[in-house]
Amino acid sequence: MTLTADVDDFRKLRPQGLRPLTALRAFQRLIRDKEDTVQVFRIMQALSGRSVSRGYHRMLSTMEGGRQAFLREELAHKLDDPVWLARFEPGTVGASYRAFREARGFTADGLAEVEREVVPFIDAPHPILWYSRRLRDIHDIWHVLTGYGTDALGEACVVSFSYGQTRNLGFAFIGWGAAREIQREARSVPARRAVWQAYRNGKAARWLPGLDYEALFEQTLEQVRERLGIRPATVYQAVPAEVRSGLKLRA
Repeated sequence: MTLTADVDDFRKLRPQGLRPLTALRAFQRLIRDKEDTVQVFRIMQALSGRSVSRGYHRMLSTMEGGRQAFLREELAHKLDDPVWLARFEPGTVGASYRAFREARGFTADGLAEVEREVVPFIDAPHPILWYSRRLRDIHDIWHVLTGYGTDALGEACVVSFSYGQTRNLGFAFIGWGAAREIQREARSVPARRAVWQAYRNGKAARWLPGLDYEALFEQTLEQVRERLGIRPATVYQAVPAEVRSGLKLRA
């Protein structure tokens, strides 16, 4: 893969200023249609600032993170390989991830295709862009590790957890904004408490972007959660599943 003329200008790869109005307009479209994932990437692009480049350099400051950056493997290739996923024994992170995606019909490349609509040069061979792709591809793995589902509240929680990990304001904006809308829709659902707990859980856990996910997939889910310090999502789990599945962001 080679750089295109569109990204020969390095300014497009540099951290951009925050654009809160752009993020707000994208969020308004998102709450009208929770499945409009393009708006998630528009929000992230508008509010990421320097967090992605800071995260990449943090990765280089650890032995395992530096090794992963040196190898520069594309996780999406493995996550979409059914033969690779089939090798993991029941109870492992890999088997849990396999069940998660099979139940929902998700693919890593499907998410990548959506991002390409917003960031056409996201596949360019540049280390910062590689790290950004990595954060995108591990999103669903973090669903599995944290125990948050893909309902509206679960998504709000997992991005709040991600904010605790990455300090990317796009995650905070989506998480808190979604919690506010859920709270308006169903006052009995403790959405704000759930996302606050998720943020604190993300902040308290070990830093996850630099892990060896291939090795992690071979380990049992409960052992991994304990070793990485991922606390239980008690507020989220206390909301009955049927209530969570019935939540819809306000139009």
